[in-house]
Amino acid sequence: QVQLVESGGGLVQTGGSLRLSCAPSGRTFSILAMGWFRQAPGREREFVAAISSGGLSKHLADSVKGRFTIARDNNKNTVYLQMVSLKPEDTAVYYCAASDGSRRYVGADVSGYVFWGQGTQVTVSS
Repeated sequence: QVQLVESGGGLVQTGGSLRLSCAPSGRTFSILAMGWFRQAPGREREFVAAISSGGLSKHLADSVKGRFTIARDNNKNTVYLQMVSLKPEDTAVYYCAASDGSRRYVGADVSGYVFWGQGTQVTVSS
């Protein structure tokens, strides 16, 4: 079992920045493919970003390319989502997700993620 704890959400104005962190525990972090998803009220959960277990492969949703960055520090057992130039449409609950270690990279395939965090709220005011 893997426990995921997100942090770093909050309220920012349009154009502001936030950095989300996710620190899995319960399994060797370096073998886990990681991802970030988000869900806005009344909408389905959508893919935001993904990173391979070694950190070399990354993928971002088109809606956040050029504004969001995903990174991981396997020495600190943490994955990050750096968000800049935030827009009101980025408002959502952001979820960290982890594979079970069987795949080095999952990407946007939601079915490849086995473990999910509780989510952290990001609110961007206009």
